[in-house]
This record gives sequence, structure tokens and C-alpha cells, in this order.
Amino acid sequence: MDQAALIRRGLTRRYRAEKRFKAYGITAIVSGVTFLVFLLGTTFLNGYTALLQTYIAVDITILDSDFDGDLSSASLSRGDYLGIIKRSLRETFPEATTRKEKAELYKLISSGAQYELLEKVVGNPEFVGHTSMFWLLADDEVDVYMKGRIDPAVPEKNRRLKDRSIAWIEQLRDQDRIKRNFNILFFTNGDSREPEQAGILGAVMGSVFTILVTMLLAFPIGVAAAIYLQEFARKNRFTDLIEVNINNLAAVPSIIFGLLGLAIFLNFFHLPRSVPLVGGMVLALMTLPTIIISSRAALAAVPPSIREAALGVGASPVQTVLHHVLPLAMPGMLTGTIIGLAQALGETAPLLVIGMVAFIVDIPSSPMDPGTALPVQIYLWADSPERAFVERTSAAIMTLLLFLVAVNGLIVLLRRKFERRW
Repeated sequence: MDQAALIRRGLTRRYRAEKRFKAYGITAIVSGVTFLVFLLGTTFLNGYTALLQTYIAVDITILDSDFDGDLSSASLSRGDYLGIIKRSLRETFPEATTRKEKAELYKLISSGAQYELLEKVVGNPEFVGHTSMFWLLADDEVDVYMKGRIDPAVPEKNRRLKDRSIAWIEQLRDQDRIKRNFNILFFTNGDSREPEQAGILGAVMGSVFTILVTMLLAFPIGVAAAIYLQEFARKNRFTDLIEVNINNLAAVPSIIFGLLGLAIFLNFFHLPRSVPLVGGMVLALMTLPTIIISSRAALAAVPPSIREAALGVGASPVQTVLHHVLPLAMPGMLTGTIIGLAQALGETAPLLVIGMVAFIVDIPSSPMDPGTALPVQIYLWADSPERAFVERTSAAIMTLLLFLVAVNGLIVLLRRKFERRW
């Protein structure tokens, strides 16, 4: 076989191998995108229904005898609104006569509806002495049924919503006394044992305070450490040991940092449990190695000619770094910060170790108030047995992804602002 034929055979095999390599790459990309679309699509389909909540219209008669004394705000606030709602339900469905039937009837309305009624009556005392129609929050099982998540064909013993309750719901539907509104409570309430009353505002505020503490601690400390190690530290065994330890810490499981925070911040310094301040400090420790490593790489990528030119015109080493090298390396540093904060924002294990798994209803107003974080809230809801928490878990995941995109977008804008070309 002549030389030309050998070359053609070699080229044919090479082109065939290149086509296979491209096909493998395209297959990998398509597979990754497919899995991502499937994950996001499943989360959206399970979670978008949490944005709607069922309400039931009930004709409620509020009597003067329901309150002790005058109709002042203090007297109105002490009224038995749960009893008023139960009395109105019995009047609406007089066929519920036995104790068991009444118990099932009362379960149509959420236990939190009494507080809604209280606020409306205290704000408008003219309701007293009259019969008015109020739209009250429905129970989570009613809400799940209205969203088609409960099949009436399933035997009654295998579902929590009984046939009698379904008949009452259908009667309300025929009378246009049941509807679904935008679930504003999901965005304005804290956590709750009742799914229909549970919201994410407490977890969102906890995540905001936690990530702020993390960023305020990790970014300046990480950048300062990177500048010293890359620009000023002498190369010896001590600095080599520090670099090796930093690289190793970047691969340490996050729960180890949680145990470190538990031992130092809680047991030694006796800081309060389940507060965003401690959570931010723990996540800052976890994020520091990533920021230091990426910041050093960004500093090393700055051309040596920048340093030489600055020193040549009389700048001191500190001025050279702060005025010339650091601005050019800042986009790369912010990239490392994005990676570190994205990892910290989705972490759950360290926060569980330091006690941010506590059930907290109140909305934190500062980093020192008890709070939780969105990943922990998702963990708690995913472990709840109620069917209504499934959609709220998916909706919280969607919120976490949007929150992550917002934080990353902000840092990307800062990176572009500082970006320079040479």
C-alpha cells in the first residue's frame, strides 16, 4: 500500500473519531439540559399550585352577647371567634347533628380563620349585631381536594377527607361559596404547623441576614488573605503549609464547619442558637477557602508588566497592589465570591448542626433574632406528612432558585462594573 493510501486511511479514522467526539459532547449537553428541564418542570408543576389558596364564604352572625362589656377594641379582641365560626357552620349545615359530624364540619375551615375574623371585626365594629358573609381560609385538606389532588373514587378509609366533607364542599361549590385566590399568606407568613397558614417570609429574611453576614465576613477577609499570600508573603515552609491547608479546607464536608461552629461559637463563646449571625459566621468559614483560592488565581492572572510599570514610576508595593493589580483582579475575585455564596446559600447541614432547624413562627428583624433559612425550611416541609406541604416545598425550592439568581445577578453586575481589559 502506497504512502498516500495510508495517509487517507489515517485521515478517515481521525475524522471519524472527531465526529464521535462531537456526538458524545452533544449527547452530554442534551442529556444535561433534559435532566435540568425535567427537574425544573417537575418542581414547577408541583409548586405552582401553592400560589393559590382556597377560601370558603360563610354567613356569620356576630351578636352583642358574644362579647363581655362594651364594643371597645379590647372587648372585641377577647371574643370567642372560633365559637362564632362553629355556630355559623352549624347554621349553614343543620344536617350535621352528631358530635362526629360536627367535628368533620368544623374541619372545613382552617384554625387560623378565627384570627382573620378577629382582625376584620376589630377593624370594623359595625359587623357586630349583623349577619355578614366572610371569606374564611379553608383547611389544607379542602384546598388539596379543590386542586384535584384527592380522588373521590379512592375508598373513604384510604383518604383523610371523608365522603360527608366532600358532599359539603360540592354543595358550597354549587352555591359559588368556595373559590381559590392568590395565596398572599405564602409570602407574608412565617412557618406554621398548618399547611394553609405556612409561609416563607421568615425563612427568606433569615436567609437574607445569613448571606449578608457571610458576605460581609468572607469577602474582605478572603481578599485580604489572598493579597497577602500572593503578593507579599515570602515563599517558605510556613506559607506552603498555609496554602496546603487552604486547599484541603475547600474539600472538607460542610457539616464539619457546622461542628466547628457548634464547638466555638455556641459552646465556647456562648452565642445564641438559631440566629442568622451564627449561621453567617459558620458559612463564612466554609466559603473562605473558595474565595481565597479564586482570588489568588485572579491576582496571578494580572500581567507582571502592570506591576513593573507601577513600580517603575515610583509606586510603593502596597500602592501597586491596591491601585493597579486589585482593580484588574476584582472581576475574578467576584466570580469566586459568586461560587462561594451560591454554595453557602444552598447549604443545610451546617445550619442544622448549629440549631437553625428550630420551629420559628416570628419573622426575624435583625441577625440576632431567632430564624431559619430557606434550605432548612425546605428540609422541614419535605419531612412533613401533610399532602399540602408537598406543593409548598416545591414552591419554596422555586423561591430559593429565584433568590439565588438574584444574588448571583447582583454580583455579576458588580463584576462587570469593575471589569477592565488590557
